Amino acid sequence: MREWKWLILTALGIGLLVFFGSGGYVYHQNSQLVEEVDEPVEASVQPTETAQAEQGKKADQKKQAEKQTASEAVSLLLLGVDQRGNEAGRSDTIIVVTVNPETGSSKMLSIPRDLKTEIIGNGSNDKINHAYAFGGPEMARETVEHLLDLRIDYFAEINLEGFTDLVDAVDGVTVENDINFSYYEMQFPKGELALSGKEALAYARMRYDDPRGDFGRQIRQRQVVQAVADKLTADFSLIRFNDVLSVLGKNVKTDIPFPVIRKLATDYRASLKNVETLSLEGSGGIESDKIYYWHPTPTSLKQVRTTLQNELQ
Repeated sequence: MREWKWLILTALGIGLLVFFGSGGYVYHQNSQLVEEVDEPVEASVQPTETAQAEQGKKADQKKQAEKQTASEAVSLLLLGVDQRGNEAGRSDTIIVVTVNPETGSSKMLSIPRDLKTEIIGNGSNDKINHAYAFGGPEMARETVEHLLDLRIDYFAEINLEGFTDLVDAVDGVTVENDINFSYYEMQFPKGELALSGKEALAYARMRYDDPRGDFGRQIRQRQVVQAVADKLTADFSLIRFNDVLSVLGKNVKTDIPFPVIRKLATDYRASLKNVETLSLEGSGGIESDKIYYWHPTPTSLKQVRTTLQNELQ
């Protein structure tokens, strides 16, 4: 796996905010990284894909990369994957980001992992985070596209080990905690907290003791994301940045072609600093199969769809 994958957006949005907060500077200071690779990164391919399908995917990637050179709006699916042992894992963090250089803004939507929807390619209605377990990032992408009636141009995923190592690579982060809670014998009192990588992961994962449920967890995830970005951009050093490079290079998978990365780091940079957070409203409960599912309200889903669709026009 090539080391320059640190440039890619991570599932929690960490890579997105880290790189685009300081990437332009590093391109000038460490330009040999740019010259190293000029072809797209290949995503993990399911064993059932034929060589012809793979060629078609590469052709689509090349065509999309050429489109992006015209500074058109782009959409990204960010996945935070919980993998244990040899299991496929589930995408416990699912974030959709749209970036529009014409409007100078970006939109970020966190999708609840328990949201029940049609899993495209699997023929089932299930929790949306199961799509990754059934068919990897491609099935996750197709399922999100169907849910939001939105094209997803590219995906990026990071595993939990990468998340922990990334926080440690910036010597920990500081966040403002708004509730008292504990998680696996770790105590998180209300107020300002200095967190190590292991603590930040626990802080970002807890949801059952939060009255806001998964939405409270999404808030904490975004706090850690922003804290990592702020730490790196405020206290930049080549040694620290190389540490981040190494962490993401080992833990990130993506299908974003390198020309698009270069474009995102330059022409899209201002838009990525102006991020509006969107949210879905809804409710959940235990259903007939004795499993908890969450459903967005039709009005909320329609509003989010319209907002994101308008950003990509």
